[in-house]
Amino acid sequence: MSIKPVVIMGATGTGKMKLSIDISKVIGGEVINADKMQIYAGLDIATNKIRAE
Repeated sequence: MSIKPVVIMGATGTGKMKLSIDISKVIGGEVINADKMQIYAGLDIATNKIRAE
């Protein structure tokens, strides 16, 4: 069986990360984040980071 990746792309602040987390929970996958803005500390609002729940 071949494993096929799911790629989610879109504009900033559109909910891509939340969608990817929700999908990974349903299909039992993992999220690989390639968003360079997610690595900046202290810029949560400017980079639209998801809050830890």
